[in-house]
Amino acid sequence: MSQIEVITAGARTMVQDSGFSNAREQGVPAGGVLDRAALRFVNALLGNPPETEALEVALVSPALRAVEGPVRLALSGTLQGVVRAPDGAERPVAPWSATTIATDHTLILSAPERGGIGLIGVGGGLDLPLVLGSRSTCLKAGFGGNKGRCLQKGDILPLGGDAPAQPGQDMGFATVPVSRTGPIRVVKGPQEEWFDPADYARFLEAPYRITPKYDRMGMRLDGVRMMFSAGKTADIISDGVAPGAIQVPANGLPIILLADAQTTGGYPKIATVISTDLPRLSNLMPGDALQFQAVSVAEAEAIARAEHAAQAAVIDTIASLRTASPDGAALHGKNLIGGAVDMGKPDHFPGHLFKTE
Repeated sequence: MSQIEVITAGARTMVQDSGFSNAREQGVPAGGVLDRAALRFVNALLGNPPETEALEVALVSPALRAVEGPVRLALSGTLQGVVRAPDGAERPVAPWSATTIATDHTLILSAPERGGIGLIGVGGGLDLPLVLGSRSTCLKAGFGGNKGRCLQKGDILPLGGDAPAQPGQDMGFATVPVSRTGPIRVVKGPQEEWFDPADYARFLEAPYRITPKYDRMGMRLDGVRMMFSAGKTADIISDGVAPGAIQVPANGLPIILLADAQTTGGYPKIATVISTDLPRLSNLMPGDALQFQAVSVAEAEAIARAEHAAQAAVIDTIASLRTASPDGAALHGKNLIGGAVDMGKPDHFPGHLFKTE
């Protein structure tokens, strides 16, 4: 069975899928990839089920070698690189494409765009244990994924049983996925009454900046400080939190919770990022500015349905990139009706180039 050997591990490369969906009552974070839209796209390029595990890359990319057989890999739109053969020959691999890595060939990637997040899809997925119904890595608890940790040099990742037996063509999108710009959309609360209405308006109007205190658990923002309503403080009875919740601690500066956020918290939540816009946060970096826009729950649901349909439309454009060299024998054998002709010979081509007296 084909395997992936980790030649260099990158800064923070780990196995992630759609996360732990049925374990929050046990205190397990939702987990999973930060960019679920990208997960759907790379799996579509490979013909995988949409929630199949992938390798999430951060800051510095890994180098991966195919061993014991070919491996199909797909890159998200923030990654690109080359495939290097044992003799040193290289061929490029573009963003949003799937390609076959032949045995003993190595995929070498540039850092993710702007040093952010990227995804490497794996044809057939990885033959790793399921933990709580997922192959995601829970770093804080040290379980799931590949031994509960980030990849390390020398790791061997076996492919899943559904891996393609034969190499396929390079595939890509005729219509490339486009990232949405503009404000990050939120729904109110669940504790918006903890804040003065005028401050809530400023929360929506003023830009915030992402600080360096940013990881898979959440991102701290700098900007307008929120003031609590009379009689209210930053302490509430702990209740459930989810990725996208925007907590406000005593200093008044919001914190957006992400995939690895805790399951409960004791800070009031001024708003919650809608699920459609959560992947956009993974493409932002410290120093970037963002602004919020309020939508209703009904609007958020309509946005989610529209986004799902838009992604399906992009997936419908998957086609071969046809990167192989032309087959000369096929061209001469099938495409030239009369075979080769010599225009200088009268018996080959009437009206030939040379005049005869």
